[in-house]
Amino acid sequence: MLLPNQLTILRMILTPVFLILFLSGEPLLIQISFAVFIIAALTDWYDGWLARKFNYITEWGKFFDPLADKILTSAAFIGFVFVGVLELWMVLLIVIRDLLITILRAYADYKKISFTTRRSAKWKTFIQMIFLYYLLFLYTLKTFDVFYQNNYTIFELLLRQDLIYYTMLFITLFTVFTGMTYLISNRVLIKKLVKNEVKSY
Repeated sequence: MLLPNQLTILRMILTPVFLILFLSGEPLLIQISFAVFIIAALTDWYDGWLARKFNYITEWGKFFDPLADKILTSAAFIGFVFVGVLELWMVLLIVIRDLLITILRAYADYKKISFTTRRSAKWKTFIQMIFLYYLLFLYTLKTFDVFYQNNYTIFELLLRQDLIYYTMLFITLFTVFTGMTYLISNRVLIKKLVKNEVKSY
């Protein structure tokens, strides 16, 4: 198996490890979970770089690489639901949208049908990741008791409930919007894909 695909598998393995450590409630384990998340995210960048540089592109990688990315980010969002930081309904909308579009796009690639990806979708991914890093970084810093106590006011300001809620609301609505525009802009190709599947049966 090519190295980029091995890194994709590693990222999928690290995802439940991250989530278990993150939800442990133990400060040290939460700190380790942040490191695990960073390592998993770096494997995404590195396997993409390897695939482009050495043309290590396989049908397996086209399907599982973006799926592994969405599983990792979905796990982080779900983790923040369990610790009471994010609303479940918002996270469900994001997870369902991202997994649905990712699987649809990967399957279309497998069938040699190229879907159009709008720039807004790339912005959606960027905003989601920035927000997750923001939450993970601050949530991890809170586990250092001395640092947290000495900067309590700053933490309260940066993790205000209304700030987190409305930021997440914007991200949720923007994510759903990009999903709808993706389906609309590719509706002809989606119909073609469905027709081909029906004919194959």
